[in-house]
Amino acid sequence: MALASSFIARGARADEAARPNLVAIVTDDQGRWAMGAYGNDEIHTPAMDRIAREGALFSNAFVSTPVCSPSRATYMTGRWPTQLGITDWLAPRETDDGAGLAGLTWPAVLQKSGYRTALVGKWHLGTLPRFHPTRLGFDHFMGFLEGGNRPMDPTLEVDGEPRELQGPLPDLLVDDAITFIDKHRDGPFALCLHFRAPHLPYGPVPEQDLAPYRDLDPTLDPAVPGFVDRAKVKRSTKAYYASITSVDRNVARLLDQLDAWGLAEHTLVVFTSDHGYNEGRHGVNTKGNGAWIAGGVSGPKRPNMWDTSIRVPLAMRWPAVIRPGVTIDDVVCNIDMFRTMLGALGVPLPDDCQAAGVDFSPLLRGEALPPRGAIFGQYDLQNNGLAYLRMIRTDRYKYVRHFRANFMDELYDLENDPGETKNLARGRANEFGAVEAELRDRLSEWQRSINDPILDAGKY
Repeated sequence: MALASSFIARGARADEAARPNLVAIVTDDQGRWAMGAYGNDEIHTPAMDRIAREGALFSNAFVSTPVCSPSRATYMTGRWPTQLGITDWLAPRETDDGAGLAGLTWPAVLQKSGYRTALVGKWHLGTLPRFHPTRLGFDHFMGFLEGGNRPMDPTLEVDGEPRELQGPLPDLLVDDAITFIDKHRDGPFALCLHFRAPHLPYGPVPEQDLAPYRDLDPTLDPAVPGFVDRAKVKRSTKAYYASITSVDRNVARLLDQLDAWGLAEHTLVVFTSDHGYNEGRHGVNTKGNGAWIAGGVSGPKRPNMWDTSIRVPLAMRWPAVIRPGVTIDDVVCNIDMFRTMLGALGVPLPDDCQAAGVDFSPLLRGEALPPRGAIFGQYDLQNNGLAYLRMIRTDRYKYVRHFRANFMDELYDLENDPGETKNLARGRANEFGAVEAELRDRLSEWQRSINDPILDAGKY
């Protein structure tokens, strides 16, 4: 309950101190590079940047897997995708056959602790009744269970029934989020606001969100190789930026309402995304299941664990606790969120907690944590392709092992090659053989610790 003590020290009443509120915002497909606070001066994200400016910006935030459903499942439970049985995005055929999230979520723990909880927006963790958000820790749900929806005039579940609504999807979601907070602003409440944007298709979006980019000639990242259709990538980038701005405009509405109701001081606002994005970087589109693009033509899938696919924006604002304008360089991962959300709010872990990761909430108070030796990741591509990836990433190196495939492993020297352009894996640069062998052993040790099923799948 250290954060409660922090509140009391600053003059808050003890009962208020013990029950802070939470607003946890997740966008869909937003790369770390697509936010002004990370140095992009071409994108218009003043509200997202405000969260960072008035709170903490994490410079090294990662996810455990580069695709939506498994990443969201890990975010909610603190467990690895293979432990949850969700290792790629859930296709309609899978959800119809009974796939979905089975496990304890941190919102369920908050709910049992007296919080009123809500999920507004995207779920994509099962469509059968037993996987409904209201069965997994949420008092209120308004949104959509499937992976996609229309960015304009969507069909959403409202009060348990599908309804065709009029207007931009981000606006409709934030309207409902504000209504939920209004009903429960005496607290404590925990709101999960999950946008569909900036997932493809990026538009249509309102004219006001397109306006900042009408005359923009986007600067392409050096990681966009020369063989791609640069004009097409620039057009796509402008539409991608506009989609993010449509979210940002609504995040501003939500922050302003928290201010107006006097809730900002004791409300932890978390902003992040479910994974990174490439948009032409490395010659691929989208994320960890992106396809090669050349000459304007999309090609085969290129399953990957590049930083562009697993590094995400992460900012947290909490005026009562977080010193404004701080940058936190510690490496954190979305598998930490189960322990971190509960730790930040002073809610004890359940006795049967199976969540991995660490509680990094002490960082919000300016306290130090032990250095993290490595982060791990996994991704099993099964939709529109087949691949089995496992990753270990240290401060210096990243090693990605491709199971059931020969000569596909990857090793990158992140210190000298942060763009991951030169693969140093065995057979390409023997002088790095010892590094590769050590990382391979550490990766295998981690896999055994989580009972990774790929190790029991015969020869690998």
